[in-house]
Amino acid sequence: MNREVIEAIRALAAEKGISKEILFNAIEEALKTAYRKNFKRGASGAQNVRVAIDRDNGQVTVYARKTVVDDVTDDSQELSVDDARLIQPGYEPGDIVEIEITPRDFGRVAAQTAKQVMLQRIREAERGVEYDEYAEKENEALTAILERQEGRMIYVALGRAEGILDGANQTPGETYKMGEHLKVYVLEVSKSAKGPQVRVSRTHPGLVKRLFELEVPEIQNGLVQIKSIAREAGNRTKIAVHSIDPSIDPVGSCVGPRGTRVERVVGELMGEKIDIIKWSSDPAEFIANALNPARALNVFTSDSEKACRVVVPDSQLSLAIGKEGQNARLAARLTGWRIDIKSQSQAEALITTADESNVPNENWEDGAQ
Repeated sequence: MNREVIEAIRALAAEKGISKEILFNAIEEALKTAYRKNFKRGASGAQNVRVAIDRDNGQVTVYARKTVVDDVTDDSQELSVDDARLIQPGYEPGDIVEIEITPRDFGRVAAQTAKQVMLQRIREAERGVEYDEYAEKENEALTAILERQEGRMIYVALGRAEGILDGANQTPGETYKMGEHLKVYVLEVSKSAKGPQVRVSRTHPGLVKRLFELEVPEIQNGLVQIKSIAREAGNRTKIAVHSIDPSIDPVGSCVGPRGTRVERVVGELMGEKIDIIKWSSDPAEFIANALNPARALNVFTSDSEKACRVVVPDSQLSLAIGKEGQNARLAARLTGWRIDIKSQSQAEALITTADESNVPNENWEDGAQ
């Protein structure tokens, strides 16, 4: 090798943020392989060798490493005590002797090998930098450009990396046009031979959370907190919010002036309905809020079973349950409570039946609204 290669190593280390010593070690390992491939002769090809590069002038030296023994059985690996002491007095059995065996034209091979290793390290370093960059963006929302579709797989551009939006993470009912921009949620970043592989989603509840964080300054500065989210992507989402400042309305902050903030989130989600719910530390109040737009007359809770019975006006029973049970289902997921919804007349009938049968009332706590 020559000084140009040494300067190239130093420049590469500085540009890519790679330790010079790591590069030198990698080249030395590659040169060991090159030596065995190009210069081995018979049994000597199996010998243990070390390649050293002078860090200042690029001089390459190949050493055969041999173990000092009393009786030599393999001269490619071993050296007698007498021969070792001709090199340097004081060698004892078990010591390692290094003997220079640098081939005459090894410099040409060394320079070529060094360049190949550096190119490989450049590619690895770039992939490593890209991986680190996107690994930090797991659980974040990014703007993606739809590039191409192969079967149910959609490939998106995320700056220097390519993302994969598979069928399971595509929102039902959404149609995707190649070239359009849309927000995606980063699920996972993994390494591959071509660089970071980024799995993204349009269905994850975290996407809704990140979109509100982008639109609502009060969430960004921590005054309003998102406590929980329940989502059926493409159809409806319920989000529970809480303000640590009593003077700030958390629901109003998320809705925004004339509904502009929530409308932008709804627009990004292609029209998905969003119910913004006021969170409460009181389970009965939180459950009642979660059933919005239905109005709860009473909420009876059983802490031991984390279950509740909600009584609603007769006219709002279907509203409380929702189409195919969606409203009740999302409310249960949002609150973490099992919810049994009864109309007022159904609840009164249950009480009458229990009284007539002398059946004791269940252990429900009245959290009247």
